[in-house]
Amino acid sequence: MTTETNSVLNTVKEAFAPVTEAFTKLQNMEVPEAAREFVKQQTETAKVRAADIHAGSEKVTAAIETAVAGSVSEAARISRNIQNALYQDAEAFFAGIDKLASAKSFNEAVQIQSDMVRARGEVFVSRAKASTEYLGKLVADGARTAQDNFSKVYTKTA
Repeated sequence: MTTETNSVLNTVKEAFAPVTEAFTKLQNMEVPEAAREFVKQQTETAKVRAADIHAGSEKVTAAIETAVAGSVSEAARISRNIQNALYQDAEAFFAGIDKLASAKSFNEAVQIQSDMVRARGEVFVSRAKASTEYLGKLVADGARTAQDNFSKVYTKTA
């Protein structure tokens, strides 16, 4: 029985040997320099465009913030924070593409991608925590203001 099992196992190994060999070669396959350079150039162009868009959105937000005061100022601050987060995400994405373009093997590319996903996850958690704290502060401030306003109204009518 053991001999038959070993025989079947060896037959399966031999049948899949070409696939195993191809996968091994794929892992160590080099990415052509011209392809890496092309991706780097396109990434650089995209970075410049993202920076231009960011600068334009900053100007628009600054104009809105200057034109309107009070609660709209808070909305502008939120808008600016969102724009900055989007810009940082774009920068991180392009930096990741740049790193991936430098990968000389499939294994290196997988490691770079894994590092990028981990880093973006950490950023997401950090932003979620900051957003929660910020919203908590806004709610607390709003409740305090409402309570102050109610107490002022109550004391005037009493």
